[in-house]
Amino acid sequence: MTQGTVLVVGSNATQIELQGGGFAKIGQYLNETVVPTLALIEAGYDVVLATPDGTKPTIDEVSDTVGHFGGDEAAYQRAKRFFAEDPAMNQVRTLRSVIDDGLERYAGVFVPGGHAPAVDLMQDSDTGVILRYFHAAAKPTALLCHGPIAITAALTDARAFRAALISGDEAKAATLGGDWIYAGYRMTVFSSSEERAAEQSLLGGELYFHMPQALELAGAKVVTNPVDFASHVVVDRELITGQNPSSDHDLAKALIEALDRARSV
Repeated sequence: MTQGTVLVVGSNATQIELQGGGFAKIGQYLNETVVPTLALIEAGYDVVLATPDGTKPTIDEVSDTVGHFGGDEAAYQRAKRFFAEDPAMNQVRTLRSVIDDGLERYAGVFVPGGHAPAVDLMQDSDTGVILRYFHAAAKPTALLCHGPIAITAALTDARAFRAALISGDEAKAATLGGDWIYAGYRMTVFSSSEERAAEQSLLGGELYFHMPQALELAGAKVVTNPVDFASHVVVDRELITGQNPSSDHDLAKALIEALDRARSV
């Protein structure tokens, strides 16, 4: 018998803007998507994957390596097979259909990382509806690496907030963050120093904004590990955030513990 169902909110973004023009190719990270999802399934939870347009997320090529699985070839191959073949990763729904069918059936929500959520999810109105529901219901809400930026979708005008970040208008972004449901929450996200490393070695250019800057302008209390790429998870009320790809297992553990606590109440 299932312990409950967790909604996995995926991204459809495949490129992100770079300063000075041009784009970098992006997607979701394989380990960040699969490790927590498999952990949920092994703990007895069902998962439903949904994205803005109902198509399967694209895996960022740079994440498709055994290195993101601690050098464990068996774990890496299992993850690749799971994402490619398992019905949980292929019976993808639209976020809107999930909302229309009723969010009350879900015990919690999980948003994987990779740069993709910083393009579509953070300004997606359906993502905002979903997050506001889980916040109001105090149900576990877990987000990993760049995933935490998706919670700005809960702003009244998330699209304008992102546009202000792109244009460098921090004052306007802060004003738009005035009604945020997560204001004052402690959280973590991919740090600026980690982002600078990614810009240099992976993206081939600088982003218009970094994730801590954006979340702080909206009203968050961002806490990042000074040791780049070391696991770091922060829990504040229903919100569970992991800083980077290395936080995949620890975030999964914290999410499952929160789900299990909620079931026992």
